[in-house]
Amino acid sequence: MKRSAGILMFRLSGRELTVLLVHPGGPFWRNKDRNSWSVPKGEFGADETAEEAAVREFEEETGFRPAGALLPLGEAIQAAGKRVTAFAMAGDLDATRIESVSCEVEWPPKSGRLIRVPEVDRAAWFTLDDARAKIIKGQGVFLDRLEQILRPMP
Repeated sequence: MKRSAGILMFRLSGRELTVLLVHPGGPFWRNKDRNSWSVPKGEFGADETAEEAAVREFEEETGFRPAGALLPLGEAIQAAGKRVTAFAMAGDLDATRIESVSCEVEWPPKSGRLIRVPEVDRAAWFTLDDARAKIIKGQGVFLDRLEQILRPMP
């Protein structure tokens, strides 16, 4: 089973909590918005911890090196079976200035033709309610867990 790790960056905008999500690059995702955004994340193997992979992947997909404490958000399994481990981190960055690494994808599918696309074509800050409509369904649990962690005690 493939494993991925990533960082759900969060900040307070005024009194409202916002989270940073990224949108995958390439022609398949070009016109997709709802349930298409993701925690900046990527695959890792046995030679790397989930924490190391999360930091590396965040930098690869945004161009920003994350610095701060990682709060574990646990694991989730996406519809295609990929196991995702996420961490929350308080931070701030200009989402309009991301610089993602690129990768090769076959396009059109089954054509044998490879094209180079950015792994991430854009990033944005969303309120939790907006993020729930944007994020890939299998990752929505990370928003719920972050909200639970940050909710003030009664």
